[in-house]
Amino acid sequence: MTTDAPKRDAYSCKGFTLPEAMLAMVVLAMAAAGVLLPFAEGASVQAEGLHRSLGAGLANDLVERIIHTPFDQIVYVWDGYNESEGQVKDASGTTFTDPIYANYSREVACTWDADQDFFILVTVQVSYLGQPIAAVKRLISE
Repeated sequence: MTTDAPKRDAYSCKGFTLPEAMLAMVVLAMAAAGVLLPFAEGASVQAEGLHRSLGAGLANDLVERIIHTPFDQIVYVWDGYNESEGQVKDASGTTFTDPIYANYSREVACTWDADQDFFILVTVQVSYLGQPIAAVKRLISE
């Protein structure tokens, strides 16, 4: 009887051990994060650009409404005008019902020099979720 070491079966050496598989998963996760993070950041920047573009459009729309107000009434009608979040109105005075406008708000400030009352500086500021994202200033004269 011989005491030779047992021979290994040809199938017992195939496959990965648990630590090898875990290390492969960690490396794969790091590579995936490196590829996917720029896409996530790009989506965030795109959403911010959309909010700024829409905010600028809302500011311009309100300025157009203001300049069609008789000059002698602009300050009395519009100075301090405020539309809170979800209460932004279109040109006809109807509140926007589209959910895309739900987090926008607008406010108006009118300044003029009492000595030179033929110019009014109108500032319309639009905010998204309470953060200012767009402002339009327009000098209006008679």
